[in-house]
Amino acid sequence: MKNIDEKEEKLEDALKKLREIYIQDNKELNKVAILKDQKNQLEIEKNQITKSLQSLEEENLKLKSQINELRKDYEKSKKKENQFTEKIDELNQETDNLLEEIDKWQM
Repeated sequence: MKNIDEKEEKLEDALKKLREIYIQDNKELNKVAILKDQKNQLEIEKNQITKSLQSLEEENLKLKSQINELRKDYEKSKKKENQFTEKIDELNQETDNLLEEIDKWQM
């Protein structure tokens, strides 16, 4: 009888340990499932950020192109302004010369 009681007690201990292992495995599986969910969420966020980054890079290129065009336009405008100023200076000089000539003839 003692032998049967010992065997029964050992069997109950073994079953208890098996239940604990099963519970621990379930906890681990839950942890793994949570980690997988987090990983999937992070991948989704990464993809969204990557798309946003690409969009920003494209916008950056467009803006750089626009800035270059504006610089070119500014340089052209500045060049025309300088030419116009030179022409005015030339006309002023010619006017001064003509006025001097007129003054000479009037004397």
